[in-house]
Amino acid sequence: LRSDLLASLDSDARIPYVSKMGEFYYNFWRDKTNPQGVWRRTTLAEFRKDAPKWEVLLDIDALGKAEGVNWVWGGAECLRPAYNLCLVNLSRGGADATVTREFNVAERAFVKGGFERPEAKGDLSWIDQDTVYVGTDFGPGSMTESGYARIAKQWKRGTPMSEATVVYEGQPSDIAVTAFHDDTPGFERDFVYRGLTFYTSDLYLRGKDGTLTRLDLPEGSQKGVVREWLSVELRQPWTVGGIEHPAGSLLAIKLDDFLAGKRDFDVLFAPTANTSLASSGYTRDFWFINVLEDVKNRIYVLKPGADGWARRPLVGAPEFGTLGITAVDADESNDFFLTVTDYLTPTSLMMGTMGQAPEKLKQLPAFFDASKHEIRQHF
Repeated sequence: LRSDLLASLDSDARIPYVSKMGEFYYNFWRDKTNPQGVWRRTTLAEFRKDAPKWEVLLDIDALGKAEGVNWVWGGAECLRPAYNLCLVNLSRGGADATVTREFNVAERAFVKGGFERPEAKGDLSWIDQDTVYVGTDFGPGSMTESGYARIAKQWKRGTPMSEATVVYEGQPSDIAVTAFHDDTPGFERDFVYRGLTFYTSDLYLRGKDGTLTRLDLPEGSQKGVVREWLSVELRQPWTVGGIEHPAGSLLAIKLDDFLAGKRDFDVLFAPTANTSLASSGYTRDFWFINVLEDVKNRIYVLKPGADGWARRPLVGAPEFGTLGITAVDADESNDFFLTVTDYLTPTSLMMGTMGQAPEKLKQLPAFFDASKHEIRQHF
């Protein structure tokens, strides 16, 4: 028994989870050969294979050795539609403070003279090829008492960061301030996020003339804008439009209607005695909610229509187990990734499209014979 357990715990078998950008599927991978990891990509056809061929874009171990710094990967944001120019975040030894450098995927190299943000608790994000939003340490008084960026600025390529123009200034008592661009085709918009405390925030819509409109939503709610929709996930009860919605509800309304003063939210989820919302997301034409129902995950697919939101269970989802669902490319398709694990099934990565049962792409090895067992739930 001891040797069986040890073999299971010592196994280095893992699923290489991917995210899609353009035609490629990207993955960041660490192992004993590359303890700091490599950023790599492959095609879907290769990814379906047991041993995919990967194209390495950036080797963090090699970079750290060349520069004499213990760099830790902090993610990358790539500019659509080519996804060739990326803003790569790195931290020294895994610290909260990061640096950002512009990276050219085709050349597998950092862009000489490109966008670069010095080490600080901040961020850099694309607006377009020659413009970014930047939040960083601009000097005395530019950081919050929590040590994060207090000021968001807009920065043009080819100019020094000191000439970046102010978009918004928060208060020293805020947690952090950041500006970001929504590049959803046909729904391009800009926002400013102001973190008031760890659990409260304000969200502002930035007009083309630079004016800011605060979205009149509870500070303690999680706010999101998806295409024409504004979503609100409540952490506290909220009475709006004459209706009291309990904490844990997920509401939606068309953004233009909300800005025009309407407050007739649609209820996408309301908690009950045995349910709570685990997560939510969307594909091109559908929304999905992951509901914890009697300690089991239940995924429901929602679609807005003239008669409200139609709701149905996700086709092919198992009855038991822990489920996680994400869109493959929410702007381009209704495809999704589904991660499944339960007491008898090794963690599996599946892929499907809304309305069809998903197919298995990857699965961890089994360490015991599960065919002799079954799962049942009792009340």
